[in-house]
Amino acid sequence: MFTTVITPRVSETDGMGHINNTVIPIWFEAGRKGIFEIFTPTLTFENWKCIVVNLNVDYINEIHFGHDVTIHTYIKEIRNSSYIIEEEMYQNGQLCSKGTATYVNFNKQTRKSEHIQEELRQRLEKHMKE
Repeated sequence: MFTTVITPRVSETDGMGHINNTVIPIWFEAGRKGIFEIFTPTLTFENWKCIVVNLNVDYINEIHFGHDVTIHTYIKEIRNSSYIIEEEMYQNGQLCSKGTATYVNFNKQTRKSEHIQEELRQRLEKHMKE
């Protein structure tokens, strides 16, 4: 599991007094940095390997300005050339949002997906949810 802490900003707060729903997918992406580093250790776009093909977000409880948010990021499933990430967002110990993201291991030069090699697969497996 990867853990990321986000400090909400005033600009992310909407007229209802909570963090706007459009911000949550962006914060989830911030929680995926460790996974991105497995595929592209330098985090440069020259050889970027992680292409998102599906996102799902469930909004469970409101998130408010003034309290940090903790994101837990897991690997849910590893397929031939893709993997599913499971994410949970907490504020004050309460589950506020959860979701999944499916990514493809992408070769930028050939513009095609490619098999997730055993070394990468083993590194991803270390972050699977138990």
